[in-house]
Formats: sequence, C-alpha cells, structure tokens
Amino acid sequence: MAVGQQIRAHGPVASRIVAALFGGYALAALTSVAALALPMRGTEAVFTGMLLSFLVYAGAVVWVFAVRSARRAWAGLALAGLGLCAVWGLA
Repeated sequence: MAVGQQIRAHGPVASRIVAALFGGYALAALTSVAALALPMRGTEAVFTGMLLSFLVYAGAVVWVFAVRSARRAWAGLALAGLGLCAVWGLA
C-alpha cells in the first residue's frame, strides 16, 4: 500500500484518537475551571468541577468515536469548548 493510501485510510482514525486524547482533556480542564461560575462556595465549586471533569472527559472520548466523521468530532469539541469558555468568562 502506498503512503498516500495509508494516510487516507488511517488519517481519520488518528485524528479521532488525537481529538479524544487532547480535545477531551481540554474540555475536562475547561469544565473544572467553568465550575467556578456555579453559585456555591469556592471549595465546593472546585470539587464539583473536578468530579464533572472526569465525566466530561469520558463522554468526550465516547462521543468522538460515535460521530460520523473526524471533522464533526473536532467541530463538536470546538463548539463545546467555546461554550465552556463563555461560562468561564462569566466567573
């Protein structure tokens, strides 16, 4: 198999793996920071954000491999990240 064919065959899977690892981590980190906007004491918000970040990371990994294309996976992660950045800006 030629190199170009290998890239076309394995590129979308590699892109999804990168999206799951780094995009999921970014969403989890933004979730833990955005939790500071919750109407509760700071220590409770940090703990809640930490717990939510585990759920968000696992959900992002599952979602990245559940959508039809790698492009949709990246777009969804970016959209969720922008929403979390907006919430973080409110904090």
